[in-house]
Amino acid sequence: MSGTGLQEKMQEPSKATVIGAAPEGASDRHSAARAVREMFNSIAPRYDLLNHVLSFNIDRMWWRQTARAFRHILRRNDSRILDLCCGTGDMTFALRRQAGKSSPRILGADFSHPMLQRATAKSARNGSDPGSIEPGSIEPGWIEADALSLPFPNAHFDLVTSAFGFRNLADYDAGLREIVRVLRPGGECGILDFGEPKGAMGALYRIYFKQVLPRVGTVISGVRGPYAYLPASVERFPPPEEMLKRMKRADLMEATWTPYTFGIAGLYRGKKLS
Repeated sequence: MSGTGLQEKMQEPSKATVIGAAPEGASDRHSAARAVREMFNSIAPRYDLLNHVLSFNIDRMWWRQTARAFRHILRRNDSRILDLCCGTGDMTFALRRQAGKSSPRILGADFSHPMLQRATAKSARNGSDPGSIEPGSIEPGWIEADALSLPFPNAHFDLVTSAFGFRNLADYDAGLREIVRVLRPGGECGILDFGEPKGAMGALYRIYFKQVLPRVGTVISGVRGPYAYLPASVERFPPPEEMLKRMKRADLMEATWTPYTFGIAGLYRGKKLS
């Protein structure tokens, strides 16, 4: 390795020291958050289509698996559930469907206004789609909010989830602390996000994720930045062992990680101390 290459390698932060997402051009937490919001605002019109196309519809299975993991909370009528970084609401709707005929209060929160507009429109359309939400159940509500500064009191929710959004926070540890703050004692959290599979599957995945996906995403969305950022954000995100350490430091006990589809995605679970 050349002296320059070695110097660049030494300057790269380890995943244990990574603070949060770092889109190209961002210099601090605030500019990173602003860049992430602008990216998601720009792809909102094609977001759902791209999610399904680029994941070969496997994303739907991941949402269902995550929702099933918290059935014991969702089937309680008195539960309060928050879906953070909800985007257009697919994880939020999966939680609502898993609740069945029960009536927990489910709230989706995101800081991208165009994303929430689409979540609201999808919620309105559910009335004409009998297979989407159980008859008589309470539709999810929506709120525009920053995951690092939530407008909720302490110990308010029984469950906080986040599907493919936590990785985009400008400060992962601050995000975990805010989740713990709004959770009731004994409340649970579930973070569904991408991973980096190992072995032959990992090699194929990296080719697709770094070379094919950005090109297809750019063509369909008409916007280059977000789909070049996506593989970089997954590569930057802490691996399971590091994320579990961070969760425990934030006072989320019984922290576990369950891989989905060879580790392409996975569910982090934790519980706030009673």
